[in-house]
Amino acid sequence: MPDPILVAQHGSIECFMLPALANRHGLITGATGTGKTITLQTLAENFSRLGVPVFMADVKGDLTGITQAGSIAPKLAALLHERGLPLPEPLQCPAMLWDVFGTHGHPVRATVSDMGPLLLARMLALNDTQAGVLSLVFRIADDNGLLLLDMKDLRAMLQFVGDNGSQFTTEYGNVSAASVGAIQRGLLQIEEQGGDKFFGEPMLDISDFLQTVDMPRTASAPGSGPSMPMGVINILTADKLMNAPRLYATFLLWMLSELFELLPEVGDLDKPKLVFFFDEAHLLFKDAPPALVERIELVVRLVRSKGVGVYFVTQNPLDVPDTVLAQLGNRVQHALRAFTPRDQKAVKAAASTMRANPKIGSTDQMTTAITELAVGEALISFLDAKGRPSVTERVYVLPPGSQIGPITAEQRQALLRTSLVAGTYEKTADRESAYERLKGRATASADTASASAASADAASAGTAAAGTRAGKTGADGGFTLGNPGGAAGVPAAAGGGMMDMVKDIMLGSTGPRGGRHPGLAEKAASSAMRSIGSAVGREIIRGVLGSLLGGSRRR
Repeated sequence: MPDPILVAQHGSIECFMLPALANRHGLITGATGTGKTITLQTLAENFSRLGVPVFMADVKGDLTGITQAGSIAPKLAALLHERGLPLPEPLQCPAMLWDVFGTHGHPVRATVSDMGPLLLARMLALNDTQAGVLSLVFRIADDNGLLLLDMKDLRAMLQFVGDNGSQFTTEYGNVSAASVGAIQRGLLQIEEQGGDKFFGEPMLDISDFLQTVDMPRTASAPGSGPSMPMGVINILTADKLMNAPRLYATFLLWMLSELFELLPEVGDLDKPKLVFFFDEAHLLFKDAPPALVERIELVVRLVRSKGVGVYFVTQNPLDVPDTVLAQLGNRVQHALRAFTPRDQKAVKAAASTMRANPKIGSTDQMTTAITELAVGEALISFLDAKGRPSVTERVYVLPPGSQIGPITAEQRQALLRTSLVAGTYEKTADRESAYERLKGRATASADTASASAASADAASAGTAAAGTRAGKTGADGGFTLGNPGGAAGVPAAAGGGMMDMVKDIMLGSTGPRGGRHPGLAEKAASSAMRSIGSAVGREIIRGVLGSLLGGSRRR
């Protein structure tokens, strides 16, 4: 059994997190500047020390310091001495850096098909009608074997469905051109934010998040002493990604869904297989449709059996829906400021959901304590050995042994060069997919149309040439360029004069090579017969189907 993780203490009071219950999820809340980032780094460092891989988003750009051994500044040392806390042992953790935009880390990509219409509709902020049309487009692509890998595939598929909407109405439903246009505009906005770099191949292999490496036990003297397996910490560079909050939230939800779908059931383990930190968790639920919230609740509730612990980090406990909040057993509550009515409500909600401690007092006294917590101080309640919330303690979070603050550009490049996945995701792949197939189909159609038009022009030219030759020879046509007995250009008398022309127009005529040219009266009669035949045919078919299906004809 792994040793418990010491997270915080105050005098003789110590708060331990049990690794076997770390997959029961958790919540870290507190106002800006109260110490949430330090708590996150301390937890990630301890999980890595236990050999548990970690994923976390670096929203402010200062979590990369976990890759370097830390040193205690005099001011921090004095504060730790004042609080009676021990100095942390220097420690550096193995890490891999990721970046959706591919500038400060390994690129992270997903295919459009793998993202799915539900998460993509969330990213594009579509209404119910537009989301339905998007789902229809995905279904048509699947039924026709068209791969949706990147943004141009989805654009081509939307254009194809929009241009041929009438063909899909009876089988799939109505396709609104306005909805297709709205989806295209949403894709354009995502592209302007750089989100198109997220879609494509090679797609992220989730197993790359679940790696461990052997590290020296003494970080101050690398290469000396026995090594120990440490979990790799996956750090997503999210400072630029936060400019596109919907893309950020959708990306994290996609990764959590991938973990849920791909990892096998393992039951209760001695320690998690992966710990997943959702920083700025309020973005996950802001304006989220009920279907998506239900999906998140389902994943959070069931991913525990896959050995994954999920920890939400946010400022306000009210940012997380109650259905999800009920699944979070380990709580770290930093200070909250009750400046507004909503803040006051949040403070009361936080106090009422934590197990009471007689030493702290009643719920009202705990509410007051939350507003009085110092930086780095927190109310903590972890699950005990029986899975019950422990009594809430007012303690100080221990500082991490790694560096507090960001690393340099040179250190970042060194990490990328020596990474376990160096060179795996940097080069994009573009195999045949919906865009290429639809483009090839359009080119083939254009070539066929050109060939047909050329054939028609050739046939027309041949007919005109034949008519000209017949006019010159006067063979069987009755037309001459000149008439000795009359005015030039007038039909010869042998043709029957003007009355014969009228007769030919009304009743039809036979050409010089035996071809039949129907007249107006004959065309009208044929059209009427086709209409009568079609109507009779429809009635016969309806009668036959009605008798076969046991129905009665309408009269």
